[in-house]
Amino acid sequence: MRAIVLDAVRADPQVRDVPAPTAPAGGVVVEVRATGLCRSDWHAWAGHEDLVFPHVPGHELAGVVSEVGTGVTRWAVGDRVTTPFVCGCGRCSWCRGGDAQVCPDQQQPGFTHWGSFAQHVALHAADTNLVAVPDDVELATAAALGCRFATAYRALVARARVAADEWVVVVGAGGVGLSAVMIARALGARVVAVDRTTAALDVARRLGADHTLLAGDDVEAAVAELTGGGAHVSVDAVGSEATSATALLSLRRRGRLVQVGLLPGVEGHPRVPMERAIAWELDLLGSHGMAASDYPEMMTLVAEGRLRPDLLLERTVDLDTAAALLPTFDTATVAGLTIIDPWR
Repeated sequence: MRAIVLDAVRADPQVRDVPAPTAPAGGVVVEVRATGLCRSDWHAWAGHEDLVFPHVPGHELAGVVSEVGTGVTRWAVGDRVTTPFVCGCGRCSWCRGGDAQVCPDQQQPGFTHWGSFAQHVALHAADTNLVAVPDDVELATAAALGCRFATAYRALVARARVAADEWVVVVGAGGVGLSAVMIARALGARVVAVDRTTAALDVARRLGADHTLLAGDDVEAAVAELTGGGAHVSVDAVGSEATSATALLSLRRRGRLVQVGLLPGVEGHPRVPMERAIAWELDLLGSHGMAASDYPEMMTLVAEGRLRPDLLLERTVDLDTAAALLPTFDTATVAGLTIIDPWR
């Protein structure tokens, strides 16, 4: 099969022929029809994850089951499926309790094993981790759910428990941030989007943001003025010391910060203004994807058209284009999701 291959940290990604995977016991092989290019893939390329080289990245995907391993009972060849980027083991107490996103023995395609920047990908514990894609949901739309949209959904619905008429500040209007804008609006919240580019903020406004702000030193003061004292909920959808601090300092007293963007300790762990968190009794919430067991409610809203992740799809590219884009993704100004079609 054709795949994007990384041979070392920060090496130029190469598209070449590699052996296709076989279905593991309890798992399946999926023919990848669509896979998202995500900032987390850039983190892997940049050396912020422990990888075994050569490596195939990619973790947001949808496609069709092409091979079924022994012990799988719920899935058959030809099924249209997607999966969360965190795949639980299916055996531990966390998985049995519906919290596979924090499984201590989790697998992550594109990180713990070869991922979906390829024509086929192997997925483990299929009966726990696969999600059926309804016929009326496009596979490119389903691929957009696997990391950024599902992460934003769980962050706002299950972690922050956003209520109607609350103010939500979203720092970073990339894939996660724009998903959060759309979902917060669907929950009846009022939204302030913050980003470094006007193009991203234009998209945030089209998706329902009540106010948009260019990133800068006066963001926290501007948020306080717009919201009457600060947001009830903020989301760091980027993952940097600066964006996490902006999200935290944009909250009102007793507010809730959901940290979604990865904060790797590349040069020591990032500094967080904890004095504000203590004095104002802020809640700091981590959010790490969403278990497959929690997908049905979200997928129903997508199928009914009440949530429109398809509106986030900015472009579809082939593997060669994606390989060239990956090293630049941390500075990319694309206002929306980039989807890869491995068969182009």
